[in-house]
Amino acid sequence: MTPTDITRAINDLLFTPGLDLTQALDRHFTPDYRQRTDGVWSDRAAFTQHMTRLRSLVRSGHIEVHDEFRDGLRYADRHTVTLTQHSGRTSRTEVYLFAECAPDGRFRRVEETTLLLTGHPDDQNLGHIS
Repeated sequence: MTPTDITRAINDLLFTPGLDLTQALDRHFTPDYRQRTDGVWSDRAAFTQHMTRLRSLVRSGHIEVHDEFRDGLRYADRHTVTLTQHSGRTSRTEVYLFAECAPDGRFRRVEETTLLLTGHPDDQNLGHIS
């Protein structure tokens, strides 16, 4: 299996509406997946709920990866996510991400810090994958 990366994961999760969410999650995240975003931990069930909510809000968007590194089962990147909601509101969020991958290449654990670059303060939680 080809190891996942943030571009493929976000594209499948948010920008490919015809792809079943469960299929997208299984493709990129292990069943025991955990994530810490801006100091708050969530498990895969909470992550799934968040992705369901984001899919209902986001009309379109794109990701730009600025830096990306892989060392064995470790992965890190710095990326910016631009999202346009169905309401027309657009936000840009910069994300610093560090991850541990499973031997099959999927994300097992992600720790990230986010910074809202443009957009409404309520959009802070839209630009990260948790």
